[in-house]
Amino acid sequence: MQKNIIITAAIFGMLAVITGAFGAHALKARLEVSQIQVWNTAVQYQFYHVFALLFLSTLARNDSGQVYAAYWLFVLGIVFFSGSLYLLSCSSILQWSWLRVLGPITPIGGLLFIVGWFMVALAAIKNKL
Repeated sequence: MQKNIIITAAIFGMLAVITGAFGAHALKARLEVSQIQVWNTAVQYQFYHVFALLFLSTLARNDSGQVYAAYWLFVLGIVFFSGSLYLLSCSSILQWSWLRVLGPITPIGGLLFIVGWFMVALAAIKNKL
């Protein structure tokens, strides 16, 4: 479990650097300022939760269900929250009208992050870290 969490964090971390650089260099001239801000928010939250995953890997030694749950909540939170923001910020470039349906996905990703942090707290309480 601990190794899987670290690998997942490394992949998401690498993707956060790539998307951050892509936004700063390739998209900056093609998107409006507000769209770049949305893109940057996606990158920031992805990075925050990469660090959360790395921290979670230190708790994984205790092999609690809460740690496992937090892992999946953070992973899905990154995909839903950051992923939807990446796509929404590029809607003018992609010209995919169906992207509007992603609007409600973003807060679901945020809720997954919140519940993930709650699971981290429960893991700490249960394991008396």
